[in-house]
Amino acid sequence: MVVTYHRPTRAIIHRNAIEENTRNEVARLPKGRELFAVVKADGYGHGAIATANAAKRAGATGFCVATLDEGIELREAGIIEPILVLSVVFPSYLSVVVDYDLSITIATHEWLTEAQQVLKEIDAKRPVKLHLKVDTGMGRLGFRSLAEVKEAVTFIEHDPLMEWEGLFTHFSTADEKAAGYAYWQKQEARFKEVVTGLDYLPRYVHSSNSATALWHDDEEKLGNMVRFGVGMYGLNPSGTLIDAPYELKPALELVSEVIQVKLLPKGEGVGYGKTYVTPAEEWIGTVPIGYADGWIRKMQGFSVLVEGQYCEIVGRVCMDQMMIRLPQAYPVGTKVTLIGKNHGAEIKMQEVAEYLDTIHYEVACLLSERVPRLYQE
Repeated sequence: MVVTYHRPTRAIIHRNAIEENTRNEVARLPKGRELFAVVKADGYGHGAIATANAAKRAGATGFCVATLDEGIELREAGIIEPILVLSVVFPSYLSVVVDYDLSITIATHEWLTEAQQVLKEIDAKRPVKLHLKVDTGMGRLGFRSLAEVKEAVTFIEHDPLMEWEGLFTHFSTADEKAAGYAYWQKQEARFKEVVTGLDYLPRYVHSSNSATALWHDDEEKLGNMVRFGVGMYGLNPSGTLIDAPYELKPALELVSEVIQVKLLPKGEGVGYGKTYVTPAEEWIGTVPIGYADGWIRKMQGFSVLVEGQYCEIVGRVCMDQMMIRLPQAYPVGTKVTLIGKNHGAEIKMQEVAEYLDTIHYEVACLLSERVPRLYQE
């Protein structure tokens, strides 16, 4: 999908907000603990390279991505710090992993066996860096017991083309209260059993995602590295359930402009399926953004900001455009704010998420490549 610069729809990314959020978290870290910035999914829709560089300026010492190609993108952009791929990489791609000096996640003994043969065949010039994932209750990836981890460590120790660089887990309810907190404690205890049951530990031990770093830092002492993700973008991992220990500053605005304004008489249908009919004479504005941009059809009925006024989206959101009800006639080119501040009013990404009955992570990641990311200090 081509990036569409020749229209007024933009995602404006404030790098200073990313830096400030990162710097605030770095300042809270105990001595000896590092921060890896999570820039997977194109930096949660904010742009991986620009986000990584902003986080690096604020004290991040490494980065986490989800896929091999995301790691390659950072390396080719000049990032020299450690990069951990959080998902499984097939052994057949190990030559690429080694060439780009990436660290990868290991979740099964079968992977190690297959990888051993591949590494011999490609005549790897240096060991591949491995982080063993422990499934303490997420049910996604990872070894399930101390015995399995010990077996994997022993296997790695006997292969000069493998380097045990990390050990980690992921908490599923670190952003919740009550029962969620109890389950977090259960996962933490399981990880502690593995950590304390090993004869020695690798360079990195990490279990803190954004939520754990924000709300469990006094309790979680096992790790020496934090994977700071959604909080870096100024988004509260819990939505509105728990207040963050410091102000998280949102880094993304989504804006466009009105491209046509018309006065429709009473009884006129608007949009596909005629799902909205004007109850009276109304000013209707057309805005060049639609579901192909990630502003999905379910946004019908939500409001955007024009001159500080909340203007309802009427009719179904189209692939490339949507219509809004205006309180008066506005000139073509008038700014429309979908996420962000406008004349003293504000629409937060969390509000969009709540309207869609989802989380702000998804809202940010839905914004398609077609929407240009413009970076401001």
